[in-house]
Amino acid sequence: MRYDWMDGYLLGKKSVTKDIQPDWNWIRYHVGGKMFAAVCLDDADKPYYITLKLEPLEGEFWRGQYEDVIPGYYMNKVHWNSVKPDGAVPDDILRDMLDKSYDLVLRGLSKKKQREILGME
Repeated sequence: MRYDWMDGYLLGKKSVTKDIQPDWNWIRYHVGGKMFAAVCLDDADKPYYITLKLEPLEGEFWRGQYEDVIPGYYMNKVHWNSVKPDGAVPDDILRDMLDKSYDLVLRGLSKKKQREILGME
C-alpha cells in the first residue's frame, strides 16, 4: 500500500479507535463508536481497498476524477467510497477525503458526544 502514512494519521485524530473485523478482514477506524474509514484486506492480509464516507456529491465528483475511486465496496454506494491502495489518488487528496469522512461521522453524533470527543466538556 502506497499510503503508509494513513494509520498514524488516522490514529492521530481525536478519539479515534482502531479494530479488526475478523469476519470481513477489515481494519476499521472509529470515532465515537462509528466507523469512518476501513482498510479492506485480502486473504494474504494485503490491502485492496480503503473505504471512507463522503457527502454524495463529493463522492461522485472524486469517482469521476480517478478511476481508482469507486462506489463503496460492500457499503452503501451513495455515501461510501473505496479507493485502491496502490492507485493514482494523490496523498493530499486522500488525506482530505479521510478528514472529511472523520468530520462527517463526527457531525452525525449527538452534540453531547461531539463535545466529549472534542474536549469541550
